[in-house]
Amino acid sequence: MPTTDAPADAAGSATDATGAIHALHDTVERPLTAELLPLLAEADLLDSPANWGSTDTPAGAFRLEPVRPGRDLELLTGWMNDPEVAAYWELAGPAAVTAAHLRTQLDGDGRSIPCLGLLDGTPMSYWEIYRADLDPLSRHYPARPHDTGIHLLIGDGTNRGRGLGTTLLRAVADLVLDNRPRCTRVIAEPDIRNTPSVSAFLSSGFRCHTEIDLPEKRAALMIRERALRNLL
Repeated sequence: MPTTDAPADAAGSATDATGAIHALHDTVERPLTAELLPLLAEADLLDSPANWGSTDTPAGAFRLEPVRPGRDLELLTGWMNDPEVAAYWELAGPAAVTAAHLRTQLDGDGRSIPCLGLLDGTPMSYWEIYRADLDPLSRHYPARPHDTGIHLLIGDGTNRGRGLGTTLLRAVADLVLDNRPRCTRVIAEPDIRNTPSVSAFLSSGFRCHTEIDLPEKRAALMIRERALRNLL
């Protein structure tokens, strides 16, 4: 799972990202200079999913909404304790376990944003949209600037096993590419044991680049290229 700790060799370090945010605040009192422009370009790390709007899918209207723990914690805790989810997310337990997982992202600098996925207004999935090039994942593959990663779980078992994952993965990858013009690739790294997940990524336009060994799993590195978007 992603963490908010960026590797020192990633394309932009945690220090740079934090400095960018401070620089943005500093411009209130300081004139904008050429030296500040690169930092300002990095300040909005994920071009907030809250502003991406909804997209029509064969299953209905879908949108991402950033998690609000006071509203969503009970729902997410229930999903994390579903045996099919817990087998791969490993977050089963009391609400404090889910809360701690969310806190690492919500208290971070914005490089990872936990979101609910709403289908026709009903919360039915959980997503993490994150800067893969600023994540420890970048130590395990040749990252490019602004690579954007996604994690997904479908919360209600009644929505699994009928192709909905494929539909939503394509929709979210399209939302990323539509709203993050500097992003040329959407990245994912499902556990290779999770055959339904790997199949859903393949069916939604991702290609398996390689297998990689991460600290917590052996993963299939899935990549969806902007350049191939209209060919898939």
